[in-house]
Amino acid sequence: MIEGYHDSRLARDEKRDVVWKALWRYHFRHRIGPDDCVLDLGCGYGEFINNVVARRRIGLDLWPDMPVQLAPGVEAIVAPVSDLSAIDDGAVDYAFASNIFEHISQAELADTLAQLRAKLSPRGQLTMLQPNYRYASREYFDDYTHRSIWSHIGLADFLTAHGWRVTEVRPRFLPLTVKSRLPVWPMLIGLYLASPLKPLGKQMLLVARPR
Repeated sequence: MIEGYHDSRLARDEKRDVVWKALWRYHFRHRIGPDDCVLDLGCGYGEFINNVVARRRIGLDLWPDMPVQLAPGVEAIVAPVSDLSAIDDGAVDYAFASNIFEHISQAELADTLAQLRAKLSPRGQLTMLQPNYRYASREYFDDYTHRSIWSHIGLADFLTAHGWRVTEVRPRFLPLTVKSRLPVWPMLIGLYLASPLKPLGKQMLLVARPR
């Protein structure tokens, strides 16, 4: 983590929580069961994991101020995504990583995937939401902490090469950012997710399971 990042590039924005509440309502609640254990890798302000309804919720991030961002009942682990030693083997049914793997090296991602394999339950899976370089190349390095370039093809191939089976690829899942003057309305987000047309879609979604 680079000091000052949460005061500049990733300052708190109430619109993000609106987006994640809508994403839970229109997408993720259909993928996550009430008896699941959910792990949010690089959870940041906790907008995803705080909205999840599940038996067990875990937020992991190396940001020291992360624990105070989490809702009551969400377990906090302060650690990089490449250190999953605090999580029991076989405990996680649904791992989620949003906008985190572009911040680490390929070697660190390979290490994370190797560790996560052991932490997943027999039905466990990993869902990734990432900026897609194929559609977001002009803005990709506006974030000065980005280290690795990923497209939906490159990330899928990387996962396959490291022993994962990619079960879903959505090259254009969401717009890139909430940093705009456009309103953020939950109903519009639901319509966007349901539409086959994805104007401004620059974030990809991939789902994978260990082979």
